[in-house]
Amino acid sequence: MKKTILITGSTDGIGKLAATKLAKDGHEVYLHGRNATKLTKVIEEIKSLSGNESVNGFLADFSDLNAVKNMATQVNQELPKLDVLINNAGVWNSKNSHNNDGWDIRYVVNYFAPYLLTKRLLPLLQKGNDSRIINLSSAAQDPVNYDVMAGTVNQPERATYGQSKLALTMWSFDIAKKQNEISVIPVNPGSLLNTNMVKEAFGQFWSSADKGGNILYDLAVSNEYTGVTAKYFDNDKGEVKGTFSMAHPDAYDQQKVEKLIGTTEEILGTYLN
Repeated sequence: MKKTILITGSTDGIGKLAATKLAKDGHEVYLHGRNATKLTKVIEEIKSLSGNESVNGFLADFSDLNAVKNMATQVNQELPKLDVLINNAGVWNSKNSHNNDGWDIRYVVNYFAPYLLTKRLLPLLQKGNDSRIINLSSAAQDPVNYDVMAGTVNQPERATYGQSKLALTMWSFDIAKKQNEISVIPVNPGSLLNTNMVKEAFGQFWSSADKGGNILYDLAVSNEYTGVTAKYFDNDKGEVKGTFSMAHPDAYDQQKVEKLIGTTEEILGTYLN
């Protein structure tokens, strides 16, 4: 069955690989990027590679939450339903450490933006068939520092990246409990994959980017994962491919999860209205 799929951060890296593979299967695929020229180029490239004309895109800079809101409005206006949302967009290095609101850029792009986008797209996902939300977590998960999240204290990229990914994982489990008809799976797609983000951050890689692209594809449409929700998938484990595993202990602490969600709603404030 043809699915309607939106993948954020999909003009390169594992998002682009997953989008290409899904388009080759005949799914209706929507890319997302922050550069209009690059987004148009990648859309045409995937159409050519897949022979699928049902490939389109949305433009938004995820460091700007007003742009995320506007993108969500556009998606709601243009799509009658959404079967799969892959929150893949992420950042480690950036020329700007904070956005215009004064929040750490990793918290904004890796956690606040998908939180806001997903919340606004829930009505479309509720209309989907075997709807799934795939959230890009990481092997790097560090306890949330609420002063850092609020932008009143600064910490290095490595710390805030790990915090943003744990926050995303904790929120994934929370939304899974609240949206019983939608499967929600946070996933570590694999450590140090051969992507631009990894090479810029570490100058080296351990595995092919295909490892990450393939698991996003599987989690999005494979019948193997139908009905699976609120489980953390670790693509660094397992023999043939990854397997479900344990996330950071904080992700299973209900009091900590509730504090995270309450604080997130307070920080984002008017963006959620």
